[in-house]
Amino acid sequence: MNTETSWEYSVHIPNDPRAIRIARHTLRSILTTHGLPTLTEVAELLSTELLTNAVRHTEGPASLRIRWCWETLRLGVWDTDSRAPDFRKIDLEDEGGLGLYIVEMCADDWGWFTLSDQLLGPNGKFVWCEIAPKETRTASALRCERAA
Repeated sequence: MNTETSWEYSVHIPNDPRAIRIARHTLRSILTTHGLPTLTEVAELLSTELLTNAVRHTEGPASLRIRWCWETLRLGVWDTDSRAPDFRKIDLEDEGGLGLYIVEMCADDWGWFTLSDQLLGPNGKFVWCEIAPKETRTASALRCERAA
């Protein structure tokens, strides 16, 4: 595992559910190339949930940012809607609406912030999550990995 350097990639996608699969395959290639295959399953799950929310709940494009720094993988999704993500009480019988619950359970940390139309680009929000290699994972993230 190459943990001495930091790196970052971005994958821009249209508002098309098929683009989520392309982003997921790109993420897998990036993690494999950088010697981080143990993070792939959980990273794919988390990025899929975040991108699905962006595509389902907005009308514009989205972007997946993949960043490795300080032995932590940060996945972030930008979308065009500046409203807060809907982290509602879940019903395990529901077939949908579990995306942020899965992120909460599987990531070591997660959050979001609003972007305004200034120097950084267009309006919207950025929802992010972090995962680390097994030796530094939180208990909840390890439970999610075992369940995957």
